[in-house]
Amino acid sequence: MIDTRIKFRHLHTFLEVARQKSVIRAAEILNVSQPAVTKTIRELEEALGVTVFERDGRGIRITRYGEVFLKHAGASLAALRQGIDSVSHELFTTAPPVQVGALPTVSNRIMPRAITLFLAETTGARVKIVTGDNAVLMEQLRLGELDLVVGRLAPPEKMTGLSFEHLYSEQIVFVTRTRHPLLDPRQSIFERLKDFTVLMPTRSSIIRRSVEQFLIANGVANLPIQVETVSDAFGRAFVSSSDAVWIISAGVVAEDIKHGLLATLPIDTSETKGPVGLTIAADAVPSAPLSILMQTIRQAAMEIMPSS
Repeated sequence: MIDTRIKFRHLHTFLEVARQKSVIRAAEILNVSQPAVTKTIRELEEALGVTVFERDGRGIRITRYGEVFLKHAGASLAALRQGIDSVSHELFTTAPPVQVGALPTVSNRIMPRAITLFLAETTGARVKIVTGDNAVLMEQLRLGELDLVVGRLAPPEKMTGLSFEHLYSEQIVFVTRTRHPLLDPRQSIFERLKDFTVLMPTRSSIIRRSVEQFLIANGVANLPIQVETVSDAFGRAFVSSSDAVWIISAGVVAEDIKHGLLATLPIDTSETKGPVGLTIAADAVPSAPLSILMQTIRQAAMEIMPSS
């Protein structure tokens, strides 16, 4: 049980006396009187129930109990200072930006709300958001170029040294322009898919394997006209102006579907559902701004994807 009588000044004074091995020199450095230092040490010893310093000729030396306490007191004071620094708004404005990698599915749906919530906290911290292929973002995370990646869970072999926190699950959809020929319920979608240009996720994309498995399970072994892309801007523009079919995570096109700009083919893709969440280095200690941003991402995910 922590003795509430032990204050910051007790730890600070104890550490300085231990460093200087002298009450007089510690008092000079702390800019207080010698009796004040002696009184503070006595208060600490009373709270601990042991003696931490003892006389050694004309000086003093730390006791065995004092040596034990010294390790913990130093660590506690360092942690306290780090905590104070981590929530200092002054430091936020001069610190490097919080660097976040977000897959397109998250960039379009979750991050705008998360950043709105983050900015409302008025931390003064800067945020840099990049998007791209999952493999590239994960490599940047490993190299320390990103602090956080928000997207689908990577395969087990890619998660060494990383930690994942699940937020929600999301499935893949087949998207077309409105009034596309395949929207006719009389059409056999999988039999006719080979007759259209198909926009596929790139081979290094996190959802590529799921897409291929789903197509094979539904009798589609080959698609002769494919375009690989991770660009949601290209996919949206190309599909809107052609008869192409876009295979993509639902979150990327959720707003387009909602507003009737694009349409989903009537295919049950529930088996393609996969976890979406936060990935950071396993040994990382998030800064205060990053911790706050992660909190706002969690809140945004709960608001937007409450039943996932």
